[in-house]
Amino acid sequence: MLLPRLTCNLLRAPLTESGPPVPEVTVAALAERLEAASRARLGRSLAIRHVGSGSCNGCELEINALSGVVYDLERLGLRFVASPRHADVLLVTGPACRNMTEAVQRAWQCAPEPKWVVAVGDCAVDGGVFRDSYAVEGGVGQVLPVDLVIPGCPPMPGLMLEGLLALVEAQREDAEPQPGPLRNEPEF
Repeated sequence: MLLPRLTCNLLRAPLTESGPPVPEVTVAALAERLEAASRARLGRSLAIRHVGSGSCNGCELEINALSGVVYDLERLGLRFVASPRHADVLLVTGPACRNMTEAVQRAWQCAPEPKWVVAVGDCAVDGGVFRDSYAVEGGVGQVLPVDLVIPGCPPMPGLMLEGLLALVEAQREDAEPQPGPLRNEPEF
């Protein structure tokens, strides 16, 4: 009984639906605007640090799609970095879990100015499906100052690109980053 079913499933084409078509014109226009805005604001490309705060990994799959051949973040002047010390944007997914609160806050404190926090997905916005759990404090806004919210469960990669573009364009072009505190220099 199992062998005929297995044989039938191996010989049949997979039952999947094709993804939504991505218009190349839209992606190219987003790329140009994002590149120009990030260069004007930062003088270089935009560095992103992804911080997972206990999500179901749905948003992470869509974030990984941003690095694929369709969206290709490097082509758009965006890049993921391994350390928050090199990041301009903290892209936070998942709810504010109690066990991850300190780690998320440390990542935010390590990021240099100017820095932005982007809450990606419904869980990061308000806790999502994990909202009533004893282990969740709520959305990321409960533990970090959130600059941009990208809703969806999970949000599409194109929506994330548009959100990052809106974030960079929303900052005043003429605003200079505030200098950090000066170190105490020894007096001679």
